[in-house]
Amino acid sequence: MPGNSQRRGAIKKSGKGNPTAGSGGRRRQGLEGKGPTPRAEERPNHKAYKMARATDKRQAAKPKRKGSDGGPEWVAGRNSVVELLRAKVPVSGLYIGEGIERDERLREIFRLSSEHHVPMLEITRNELDRLTSGAVHQGIAAKLNAYEYAHPDDLLDLAAERGEDPLIVVLDGVTDPRNLGAVVRSASGFGAHGVVIPERRSAQMTASAWKTSAGAAARVRVARATNLTRQIKAYQEAGVMVIGLAADGDVSLPDLELDDGPLVVVIGSEGKGITRLVAENCDQLVSIPMASDLESLNAGVAAGIALYAISQQR
Repeated sequence: MPGNSQRRGAIKKSGKGNPTAGSGGRRRQGLEGKGPTPRAEERPNHKAYKMARATDKRQAAKPKRKGSDGGPEWVAGRNSVVELLRAKVPVSGLYIGEGIERDERLREIFRLSSEHHVPMLEITRNELDRLTSGAVHQGIAAKLNAYEYAHPDDLLDLAAERGEDPLIVVLDGVTDPRNLGAVVRSASGFGAHGVVIPERRSAQMTASAWKTSAGAAARVRVARATNLTRQIKAYQEAGVMVIGLAADGDVSLPDLELDDGPLVVVIGSEGKGITRLVAENCDQLVSIPMASDLESLNAGVAAGIALYAISQQR
């Protein structure tokens, strides 16, 4: 009879249990909608999903440069580590190989690390080899955390907090970290509020730059700009005058009337100078007078001369 679940075949029995009477039940539920179809990149069996995962793996496998934003910088060798500690570079840790022979340099390293409260850790030689990527470490290496760069606009805020007109140095194409350190040192000595560097094709704040700055990097902020030309225009919109140092400048530095207004000084590389696009966006190109036929000065020397002349006028 219809509706009689006792008759033979009225109840469907599956191997998983949960018998259902009639043709309804799970069949009806199976016809219900399951929501929108996921995107191809989200479906594990789809080609687009596999391609996206492969791309992620390649990016993750790319090696990072020492001192880049991706991680710390390692400095290996007894002389190099001693120089870091003497220059008061902010070392986050010292790693010492087990059973290394002690000499005068190592004893000085221990003394300076104790004075500067630098933590020390003894590890195996194999582990030290791995951390320093096989460098000649002589049983010791120092770890420097990645430098925390400021935003270029932060330098304007810093000047405002001090109640001063901004004085900012912009480096265009300077690739030697020692020149960067020298510029930072001059900026500290002559009252500049910071140094701006490009994110790419430029020296970064590595251990070498720290050492050359002779501790000034702890007092002067270094900012990074994604696009140097765009940042220069942003400074101009904020009411800051931008001058560029160039051998063929229209005005000699001693003849330039700067008064006390906000100022950005752009310095290029020793070989090529300021790039064309940056030079076109400067308010004034200024030259440093020299007695000889020397074509150019390196960035560190040029920054020191320019900042001294500006400080005298101010």
